[in-house]
Amino acid sequence: MSERNNFWRYAWTFVFVVVLAWSGVNPHDYPTWWLEVLPAIVGFGVLWYTRDSFRLTPLVYVLILVHSIILMVGGHYTYAEVPLFDWIGEMFNHTRNNYDKLGHFVQGFIPAIITREIVIRLNVFSSANWRNFFIVCFCLGFSALYELIEWWVALLSEDAAESFLGTQGYTWDTQSDMGWAFLGAILGLVLLGRLHDRQLRSNGYVTG
Repeated sequence: MSERNNFWRYAWTFVFVVVLAWSGVNPHDYPTWWLEVLPAIVGFGVLWYTRDSFRLTPLVYVLILVHSIILMVGGHYTYAEVPLFDWIGEMFNHTRNNYDKLGHFVQGFIPAIITREIVIRLNVFSSANWRNFFIVCFCLGFSALYELIEWWVALLSEDAAESFLGTQGYTWDTQSDMGWAFLGAILGLVLLGRLHDRQLRSNGYVTG
């Protein structure tokens, strides 16, 4: 591996660990913190395990880091109490903190590009249209699974449920969350598809 690749790997890991450590210092409550940051920790483990056997494009690594930071911030404050989004809510006269909507938007936007890289490199689809259809469906299904997990947590732990769910009294919160993930997946493919293709070619993962 080149020194440049080593540098970016260490820089990525440093940022991840620093933000994770910050998020774990006096969070809103530790049960919610664990629930929120666990996907980022699991993702880190997967990336470390596949760091040589299935190295990803720089774009995907950056997106995963961004998603991890969003999860860690949500774990520290809870999604209903992130200060920046309290301020934004006051500025636009919103009645709720909408950080959770950002979280669910990126829950579609970023997994769409991760899934895109995997299915392209494994040559799963011969048609770009079918590939995009599958990616959007996968992201929507992933969002639905996350909503089910939130429901199960609410049933098992009343103490952590309110902070983890972050519904803030919004009746259609679950449907809204899935809608934001759906929109995120579509926009991820539209906005980053060409850049992703260039990185796949420049890294020798695809030809043509």
